[in-house]
Amino acid sequence: MSVDTLEFEEPVAVLLEEIEALRAQPATPDRTAEIDRLQGRARQVRRDLFARLTPWQRVLVARHPHRPYLLDYVVRLWPGFTEIHGDRRFADDQAIITGFARYHDRPVLIVGHQKGRDTKQKIIRNFGYARPEGYRKALRAMQMAEKFRRPIICVVDTPAAYPGMESEERGIAEAIAVNLREMAMLEVPVVVLITGEGGSGGALGIAVGDTVLMQEHAVYSVIPPEGCAAILWRDSGKKVEAANALKLTAPDLLQRQIVEWIIPEPAGGAHQDYDLAARNIDEALWPVLQGLIAQPAAERLERRYQKFRRIGRLGAEISGSAS
Repeated sequence: MSVDTLEFEEPVAVLLEEIEALRAQPATPDRTAEIDRLQGRARQVRRDLFARLTPWQRVLVARHPHRPYLLDYVVRLWPGFTEIHGDRRFADDQAIITGFARYHDRPVLIVGHQKGRDTKQKIIRNFGYARPEGYRKALRAMQMAEKFRRPIICVVDTPAAYPGMESEERGIAEAIAVNLREMAMLEVPVVVLITGEGGSGGALGIAVGDTVLMQEHAVYSVIPPEGCAAILWRDSGKKVEAANALKLTAPDLLQRQIVEWIIPEPAGGAHQDYDLAARNIDEALWPVLQGLIAQPAAERLERRYQKFRRIGRLGAEISGSAS
């Protein structure tokens, strides 16, 4: 199977292998025409597959190793990015990146998780698992943004907060809890963008905002499917059943009013076309941010408070309160 395809994309992988075999042969008009035909067929098969993804298949797409990460979007959406390092207490956690940039010529703060591509970068970024100092760094930067009245854009893509002993020793639960409290009271606009995995408190530690946007094939949940299966069934092999039960897909979360907007992805996922994925984000994000900037701070804070008060209620109760 091609490294660019997932386990459920086997029909696409077969077509891609045929294309590569033809390209290895001397070029002729007939072969070129056949390659074009197979490429068109592969695109159609991929579109058909992605039109009916199961929750577990969406998890696989959200974890795709070639999926664009925060820094891939920074170079396409937020020029002039100047990174802020360290929490001024312990260290500079490379799993969370913070920095000021310009967005449509407006100064903003960017905060988000960053995973690594190769082995060296994965180790440096701790595979996207942030430690307490990462959340404290994020809060330090957000408090600076509030001081200078700059809107905040939080980009979420993490399996969870790092669960190691050193995280417990340095107070991971306290760091996340403080972020939840302080972000709820920030007077500047806060937009949350879920681009890959939104896992557990590791995601929520930078995800308290006025509006939550979510890419089409991202996931957002209180626990990864494997962890849920291990707790409920004592069998991580039941991850598919857990993914179905968790309601972690963008349509599920939109229906439950946990996210406000689903951002479409290129055919086959955001990893197929970084530029198009970034343009789709821009088309959703910029109008939302403009709307929040136009609101009085007191109104934003009240709406943010009510939004998180509603989360977790039953569907009928939500509908009743919304009416």
